[in-house]
Amino acid sequence: MRLTAFTDISLRIVMRLAVAHRDELLTTRVVADMVAVPYSHAAKAVARLSELGLVEARRGRGGGLQLTERGRAASVGEVVRSLEIAGDVVGCEDDPPCPLRAACRLRTALRQAQEAFYASLDTVTIASLVASPTGPVLLSLPSPE
Repeated sequence: MRLTAFTDISLRIVMRLAVAHRDELLTTRVVADMVAVPYSHAAKAVARLSELGLVEARRGRGGGLQLTERGRAASVGEVVRSLEIAGDVVGCEDDPPCPLRAACRLRTALRQAQEAFYASLDTVTIASLVASPTGPVLLSLPSPE
């Protein structure tokens, strides 16, 4: 299974925010540059992460981004499920529809594999993702001058 670029960008942003000092507020532009993603993509990811209650985004002077306690405690599986587009792994109902769809066992096997993938990510928290050696690397990412 392959995650969308949107989910990858969102997870990178969450990881960088997870290692920020409690009083450190980073702007979307700074975080985008740090994790090497286009600003427009980061802005969309931050908006979605904010909707999910994982990131607090404050506007204006003195504003910035912070990971919420919910975001810090969230499992990677929970985050990925929330960001990925729900649906089948394969397009059984595409146009034209698969002629095997009425008696197919592949779709069920792929759904089970997808759930096993998410279940394995449920055991990983955002906080555990940024433990050493990852945390120090995230903190060393250069910010734009």
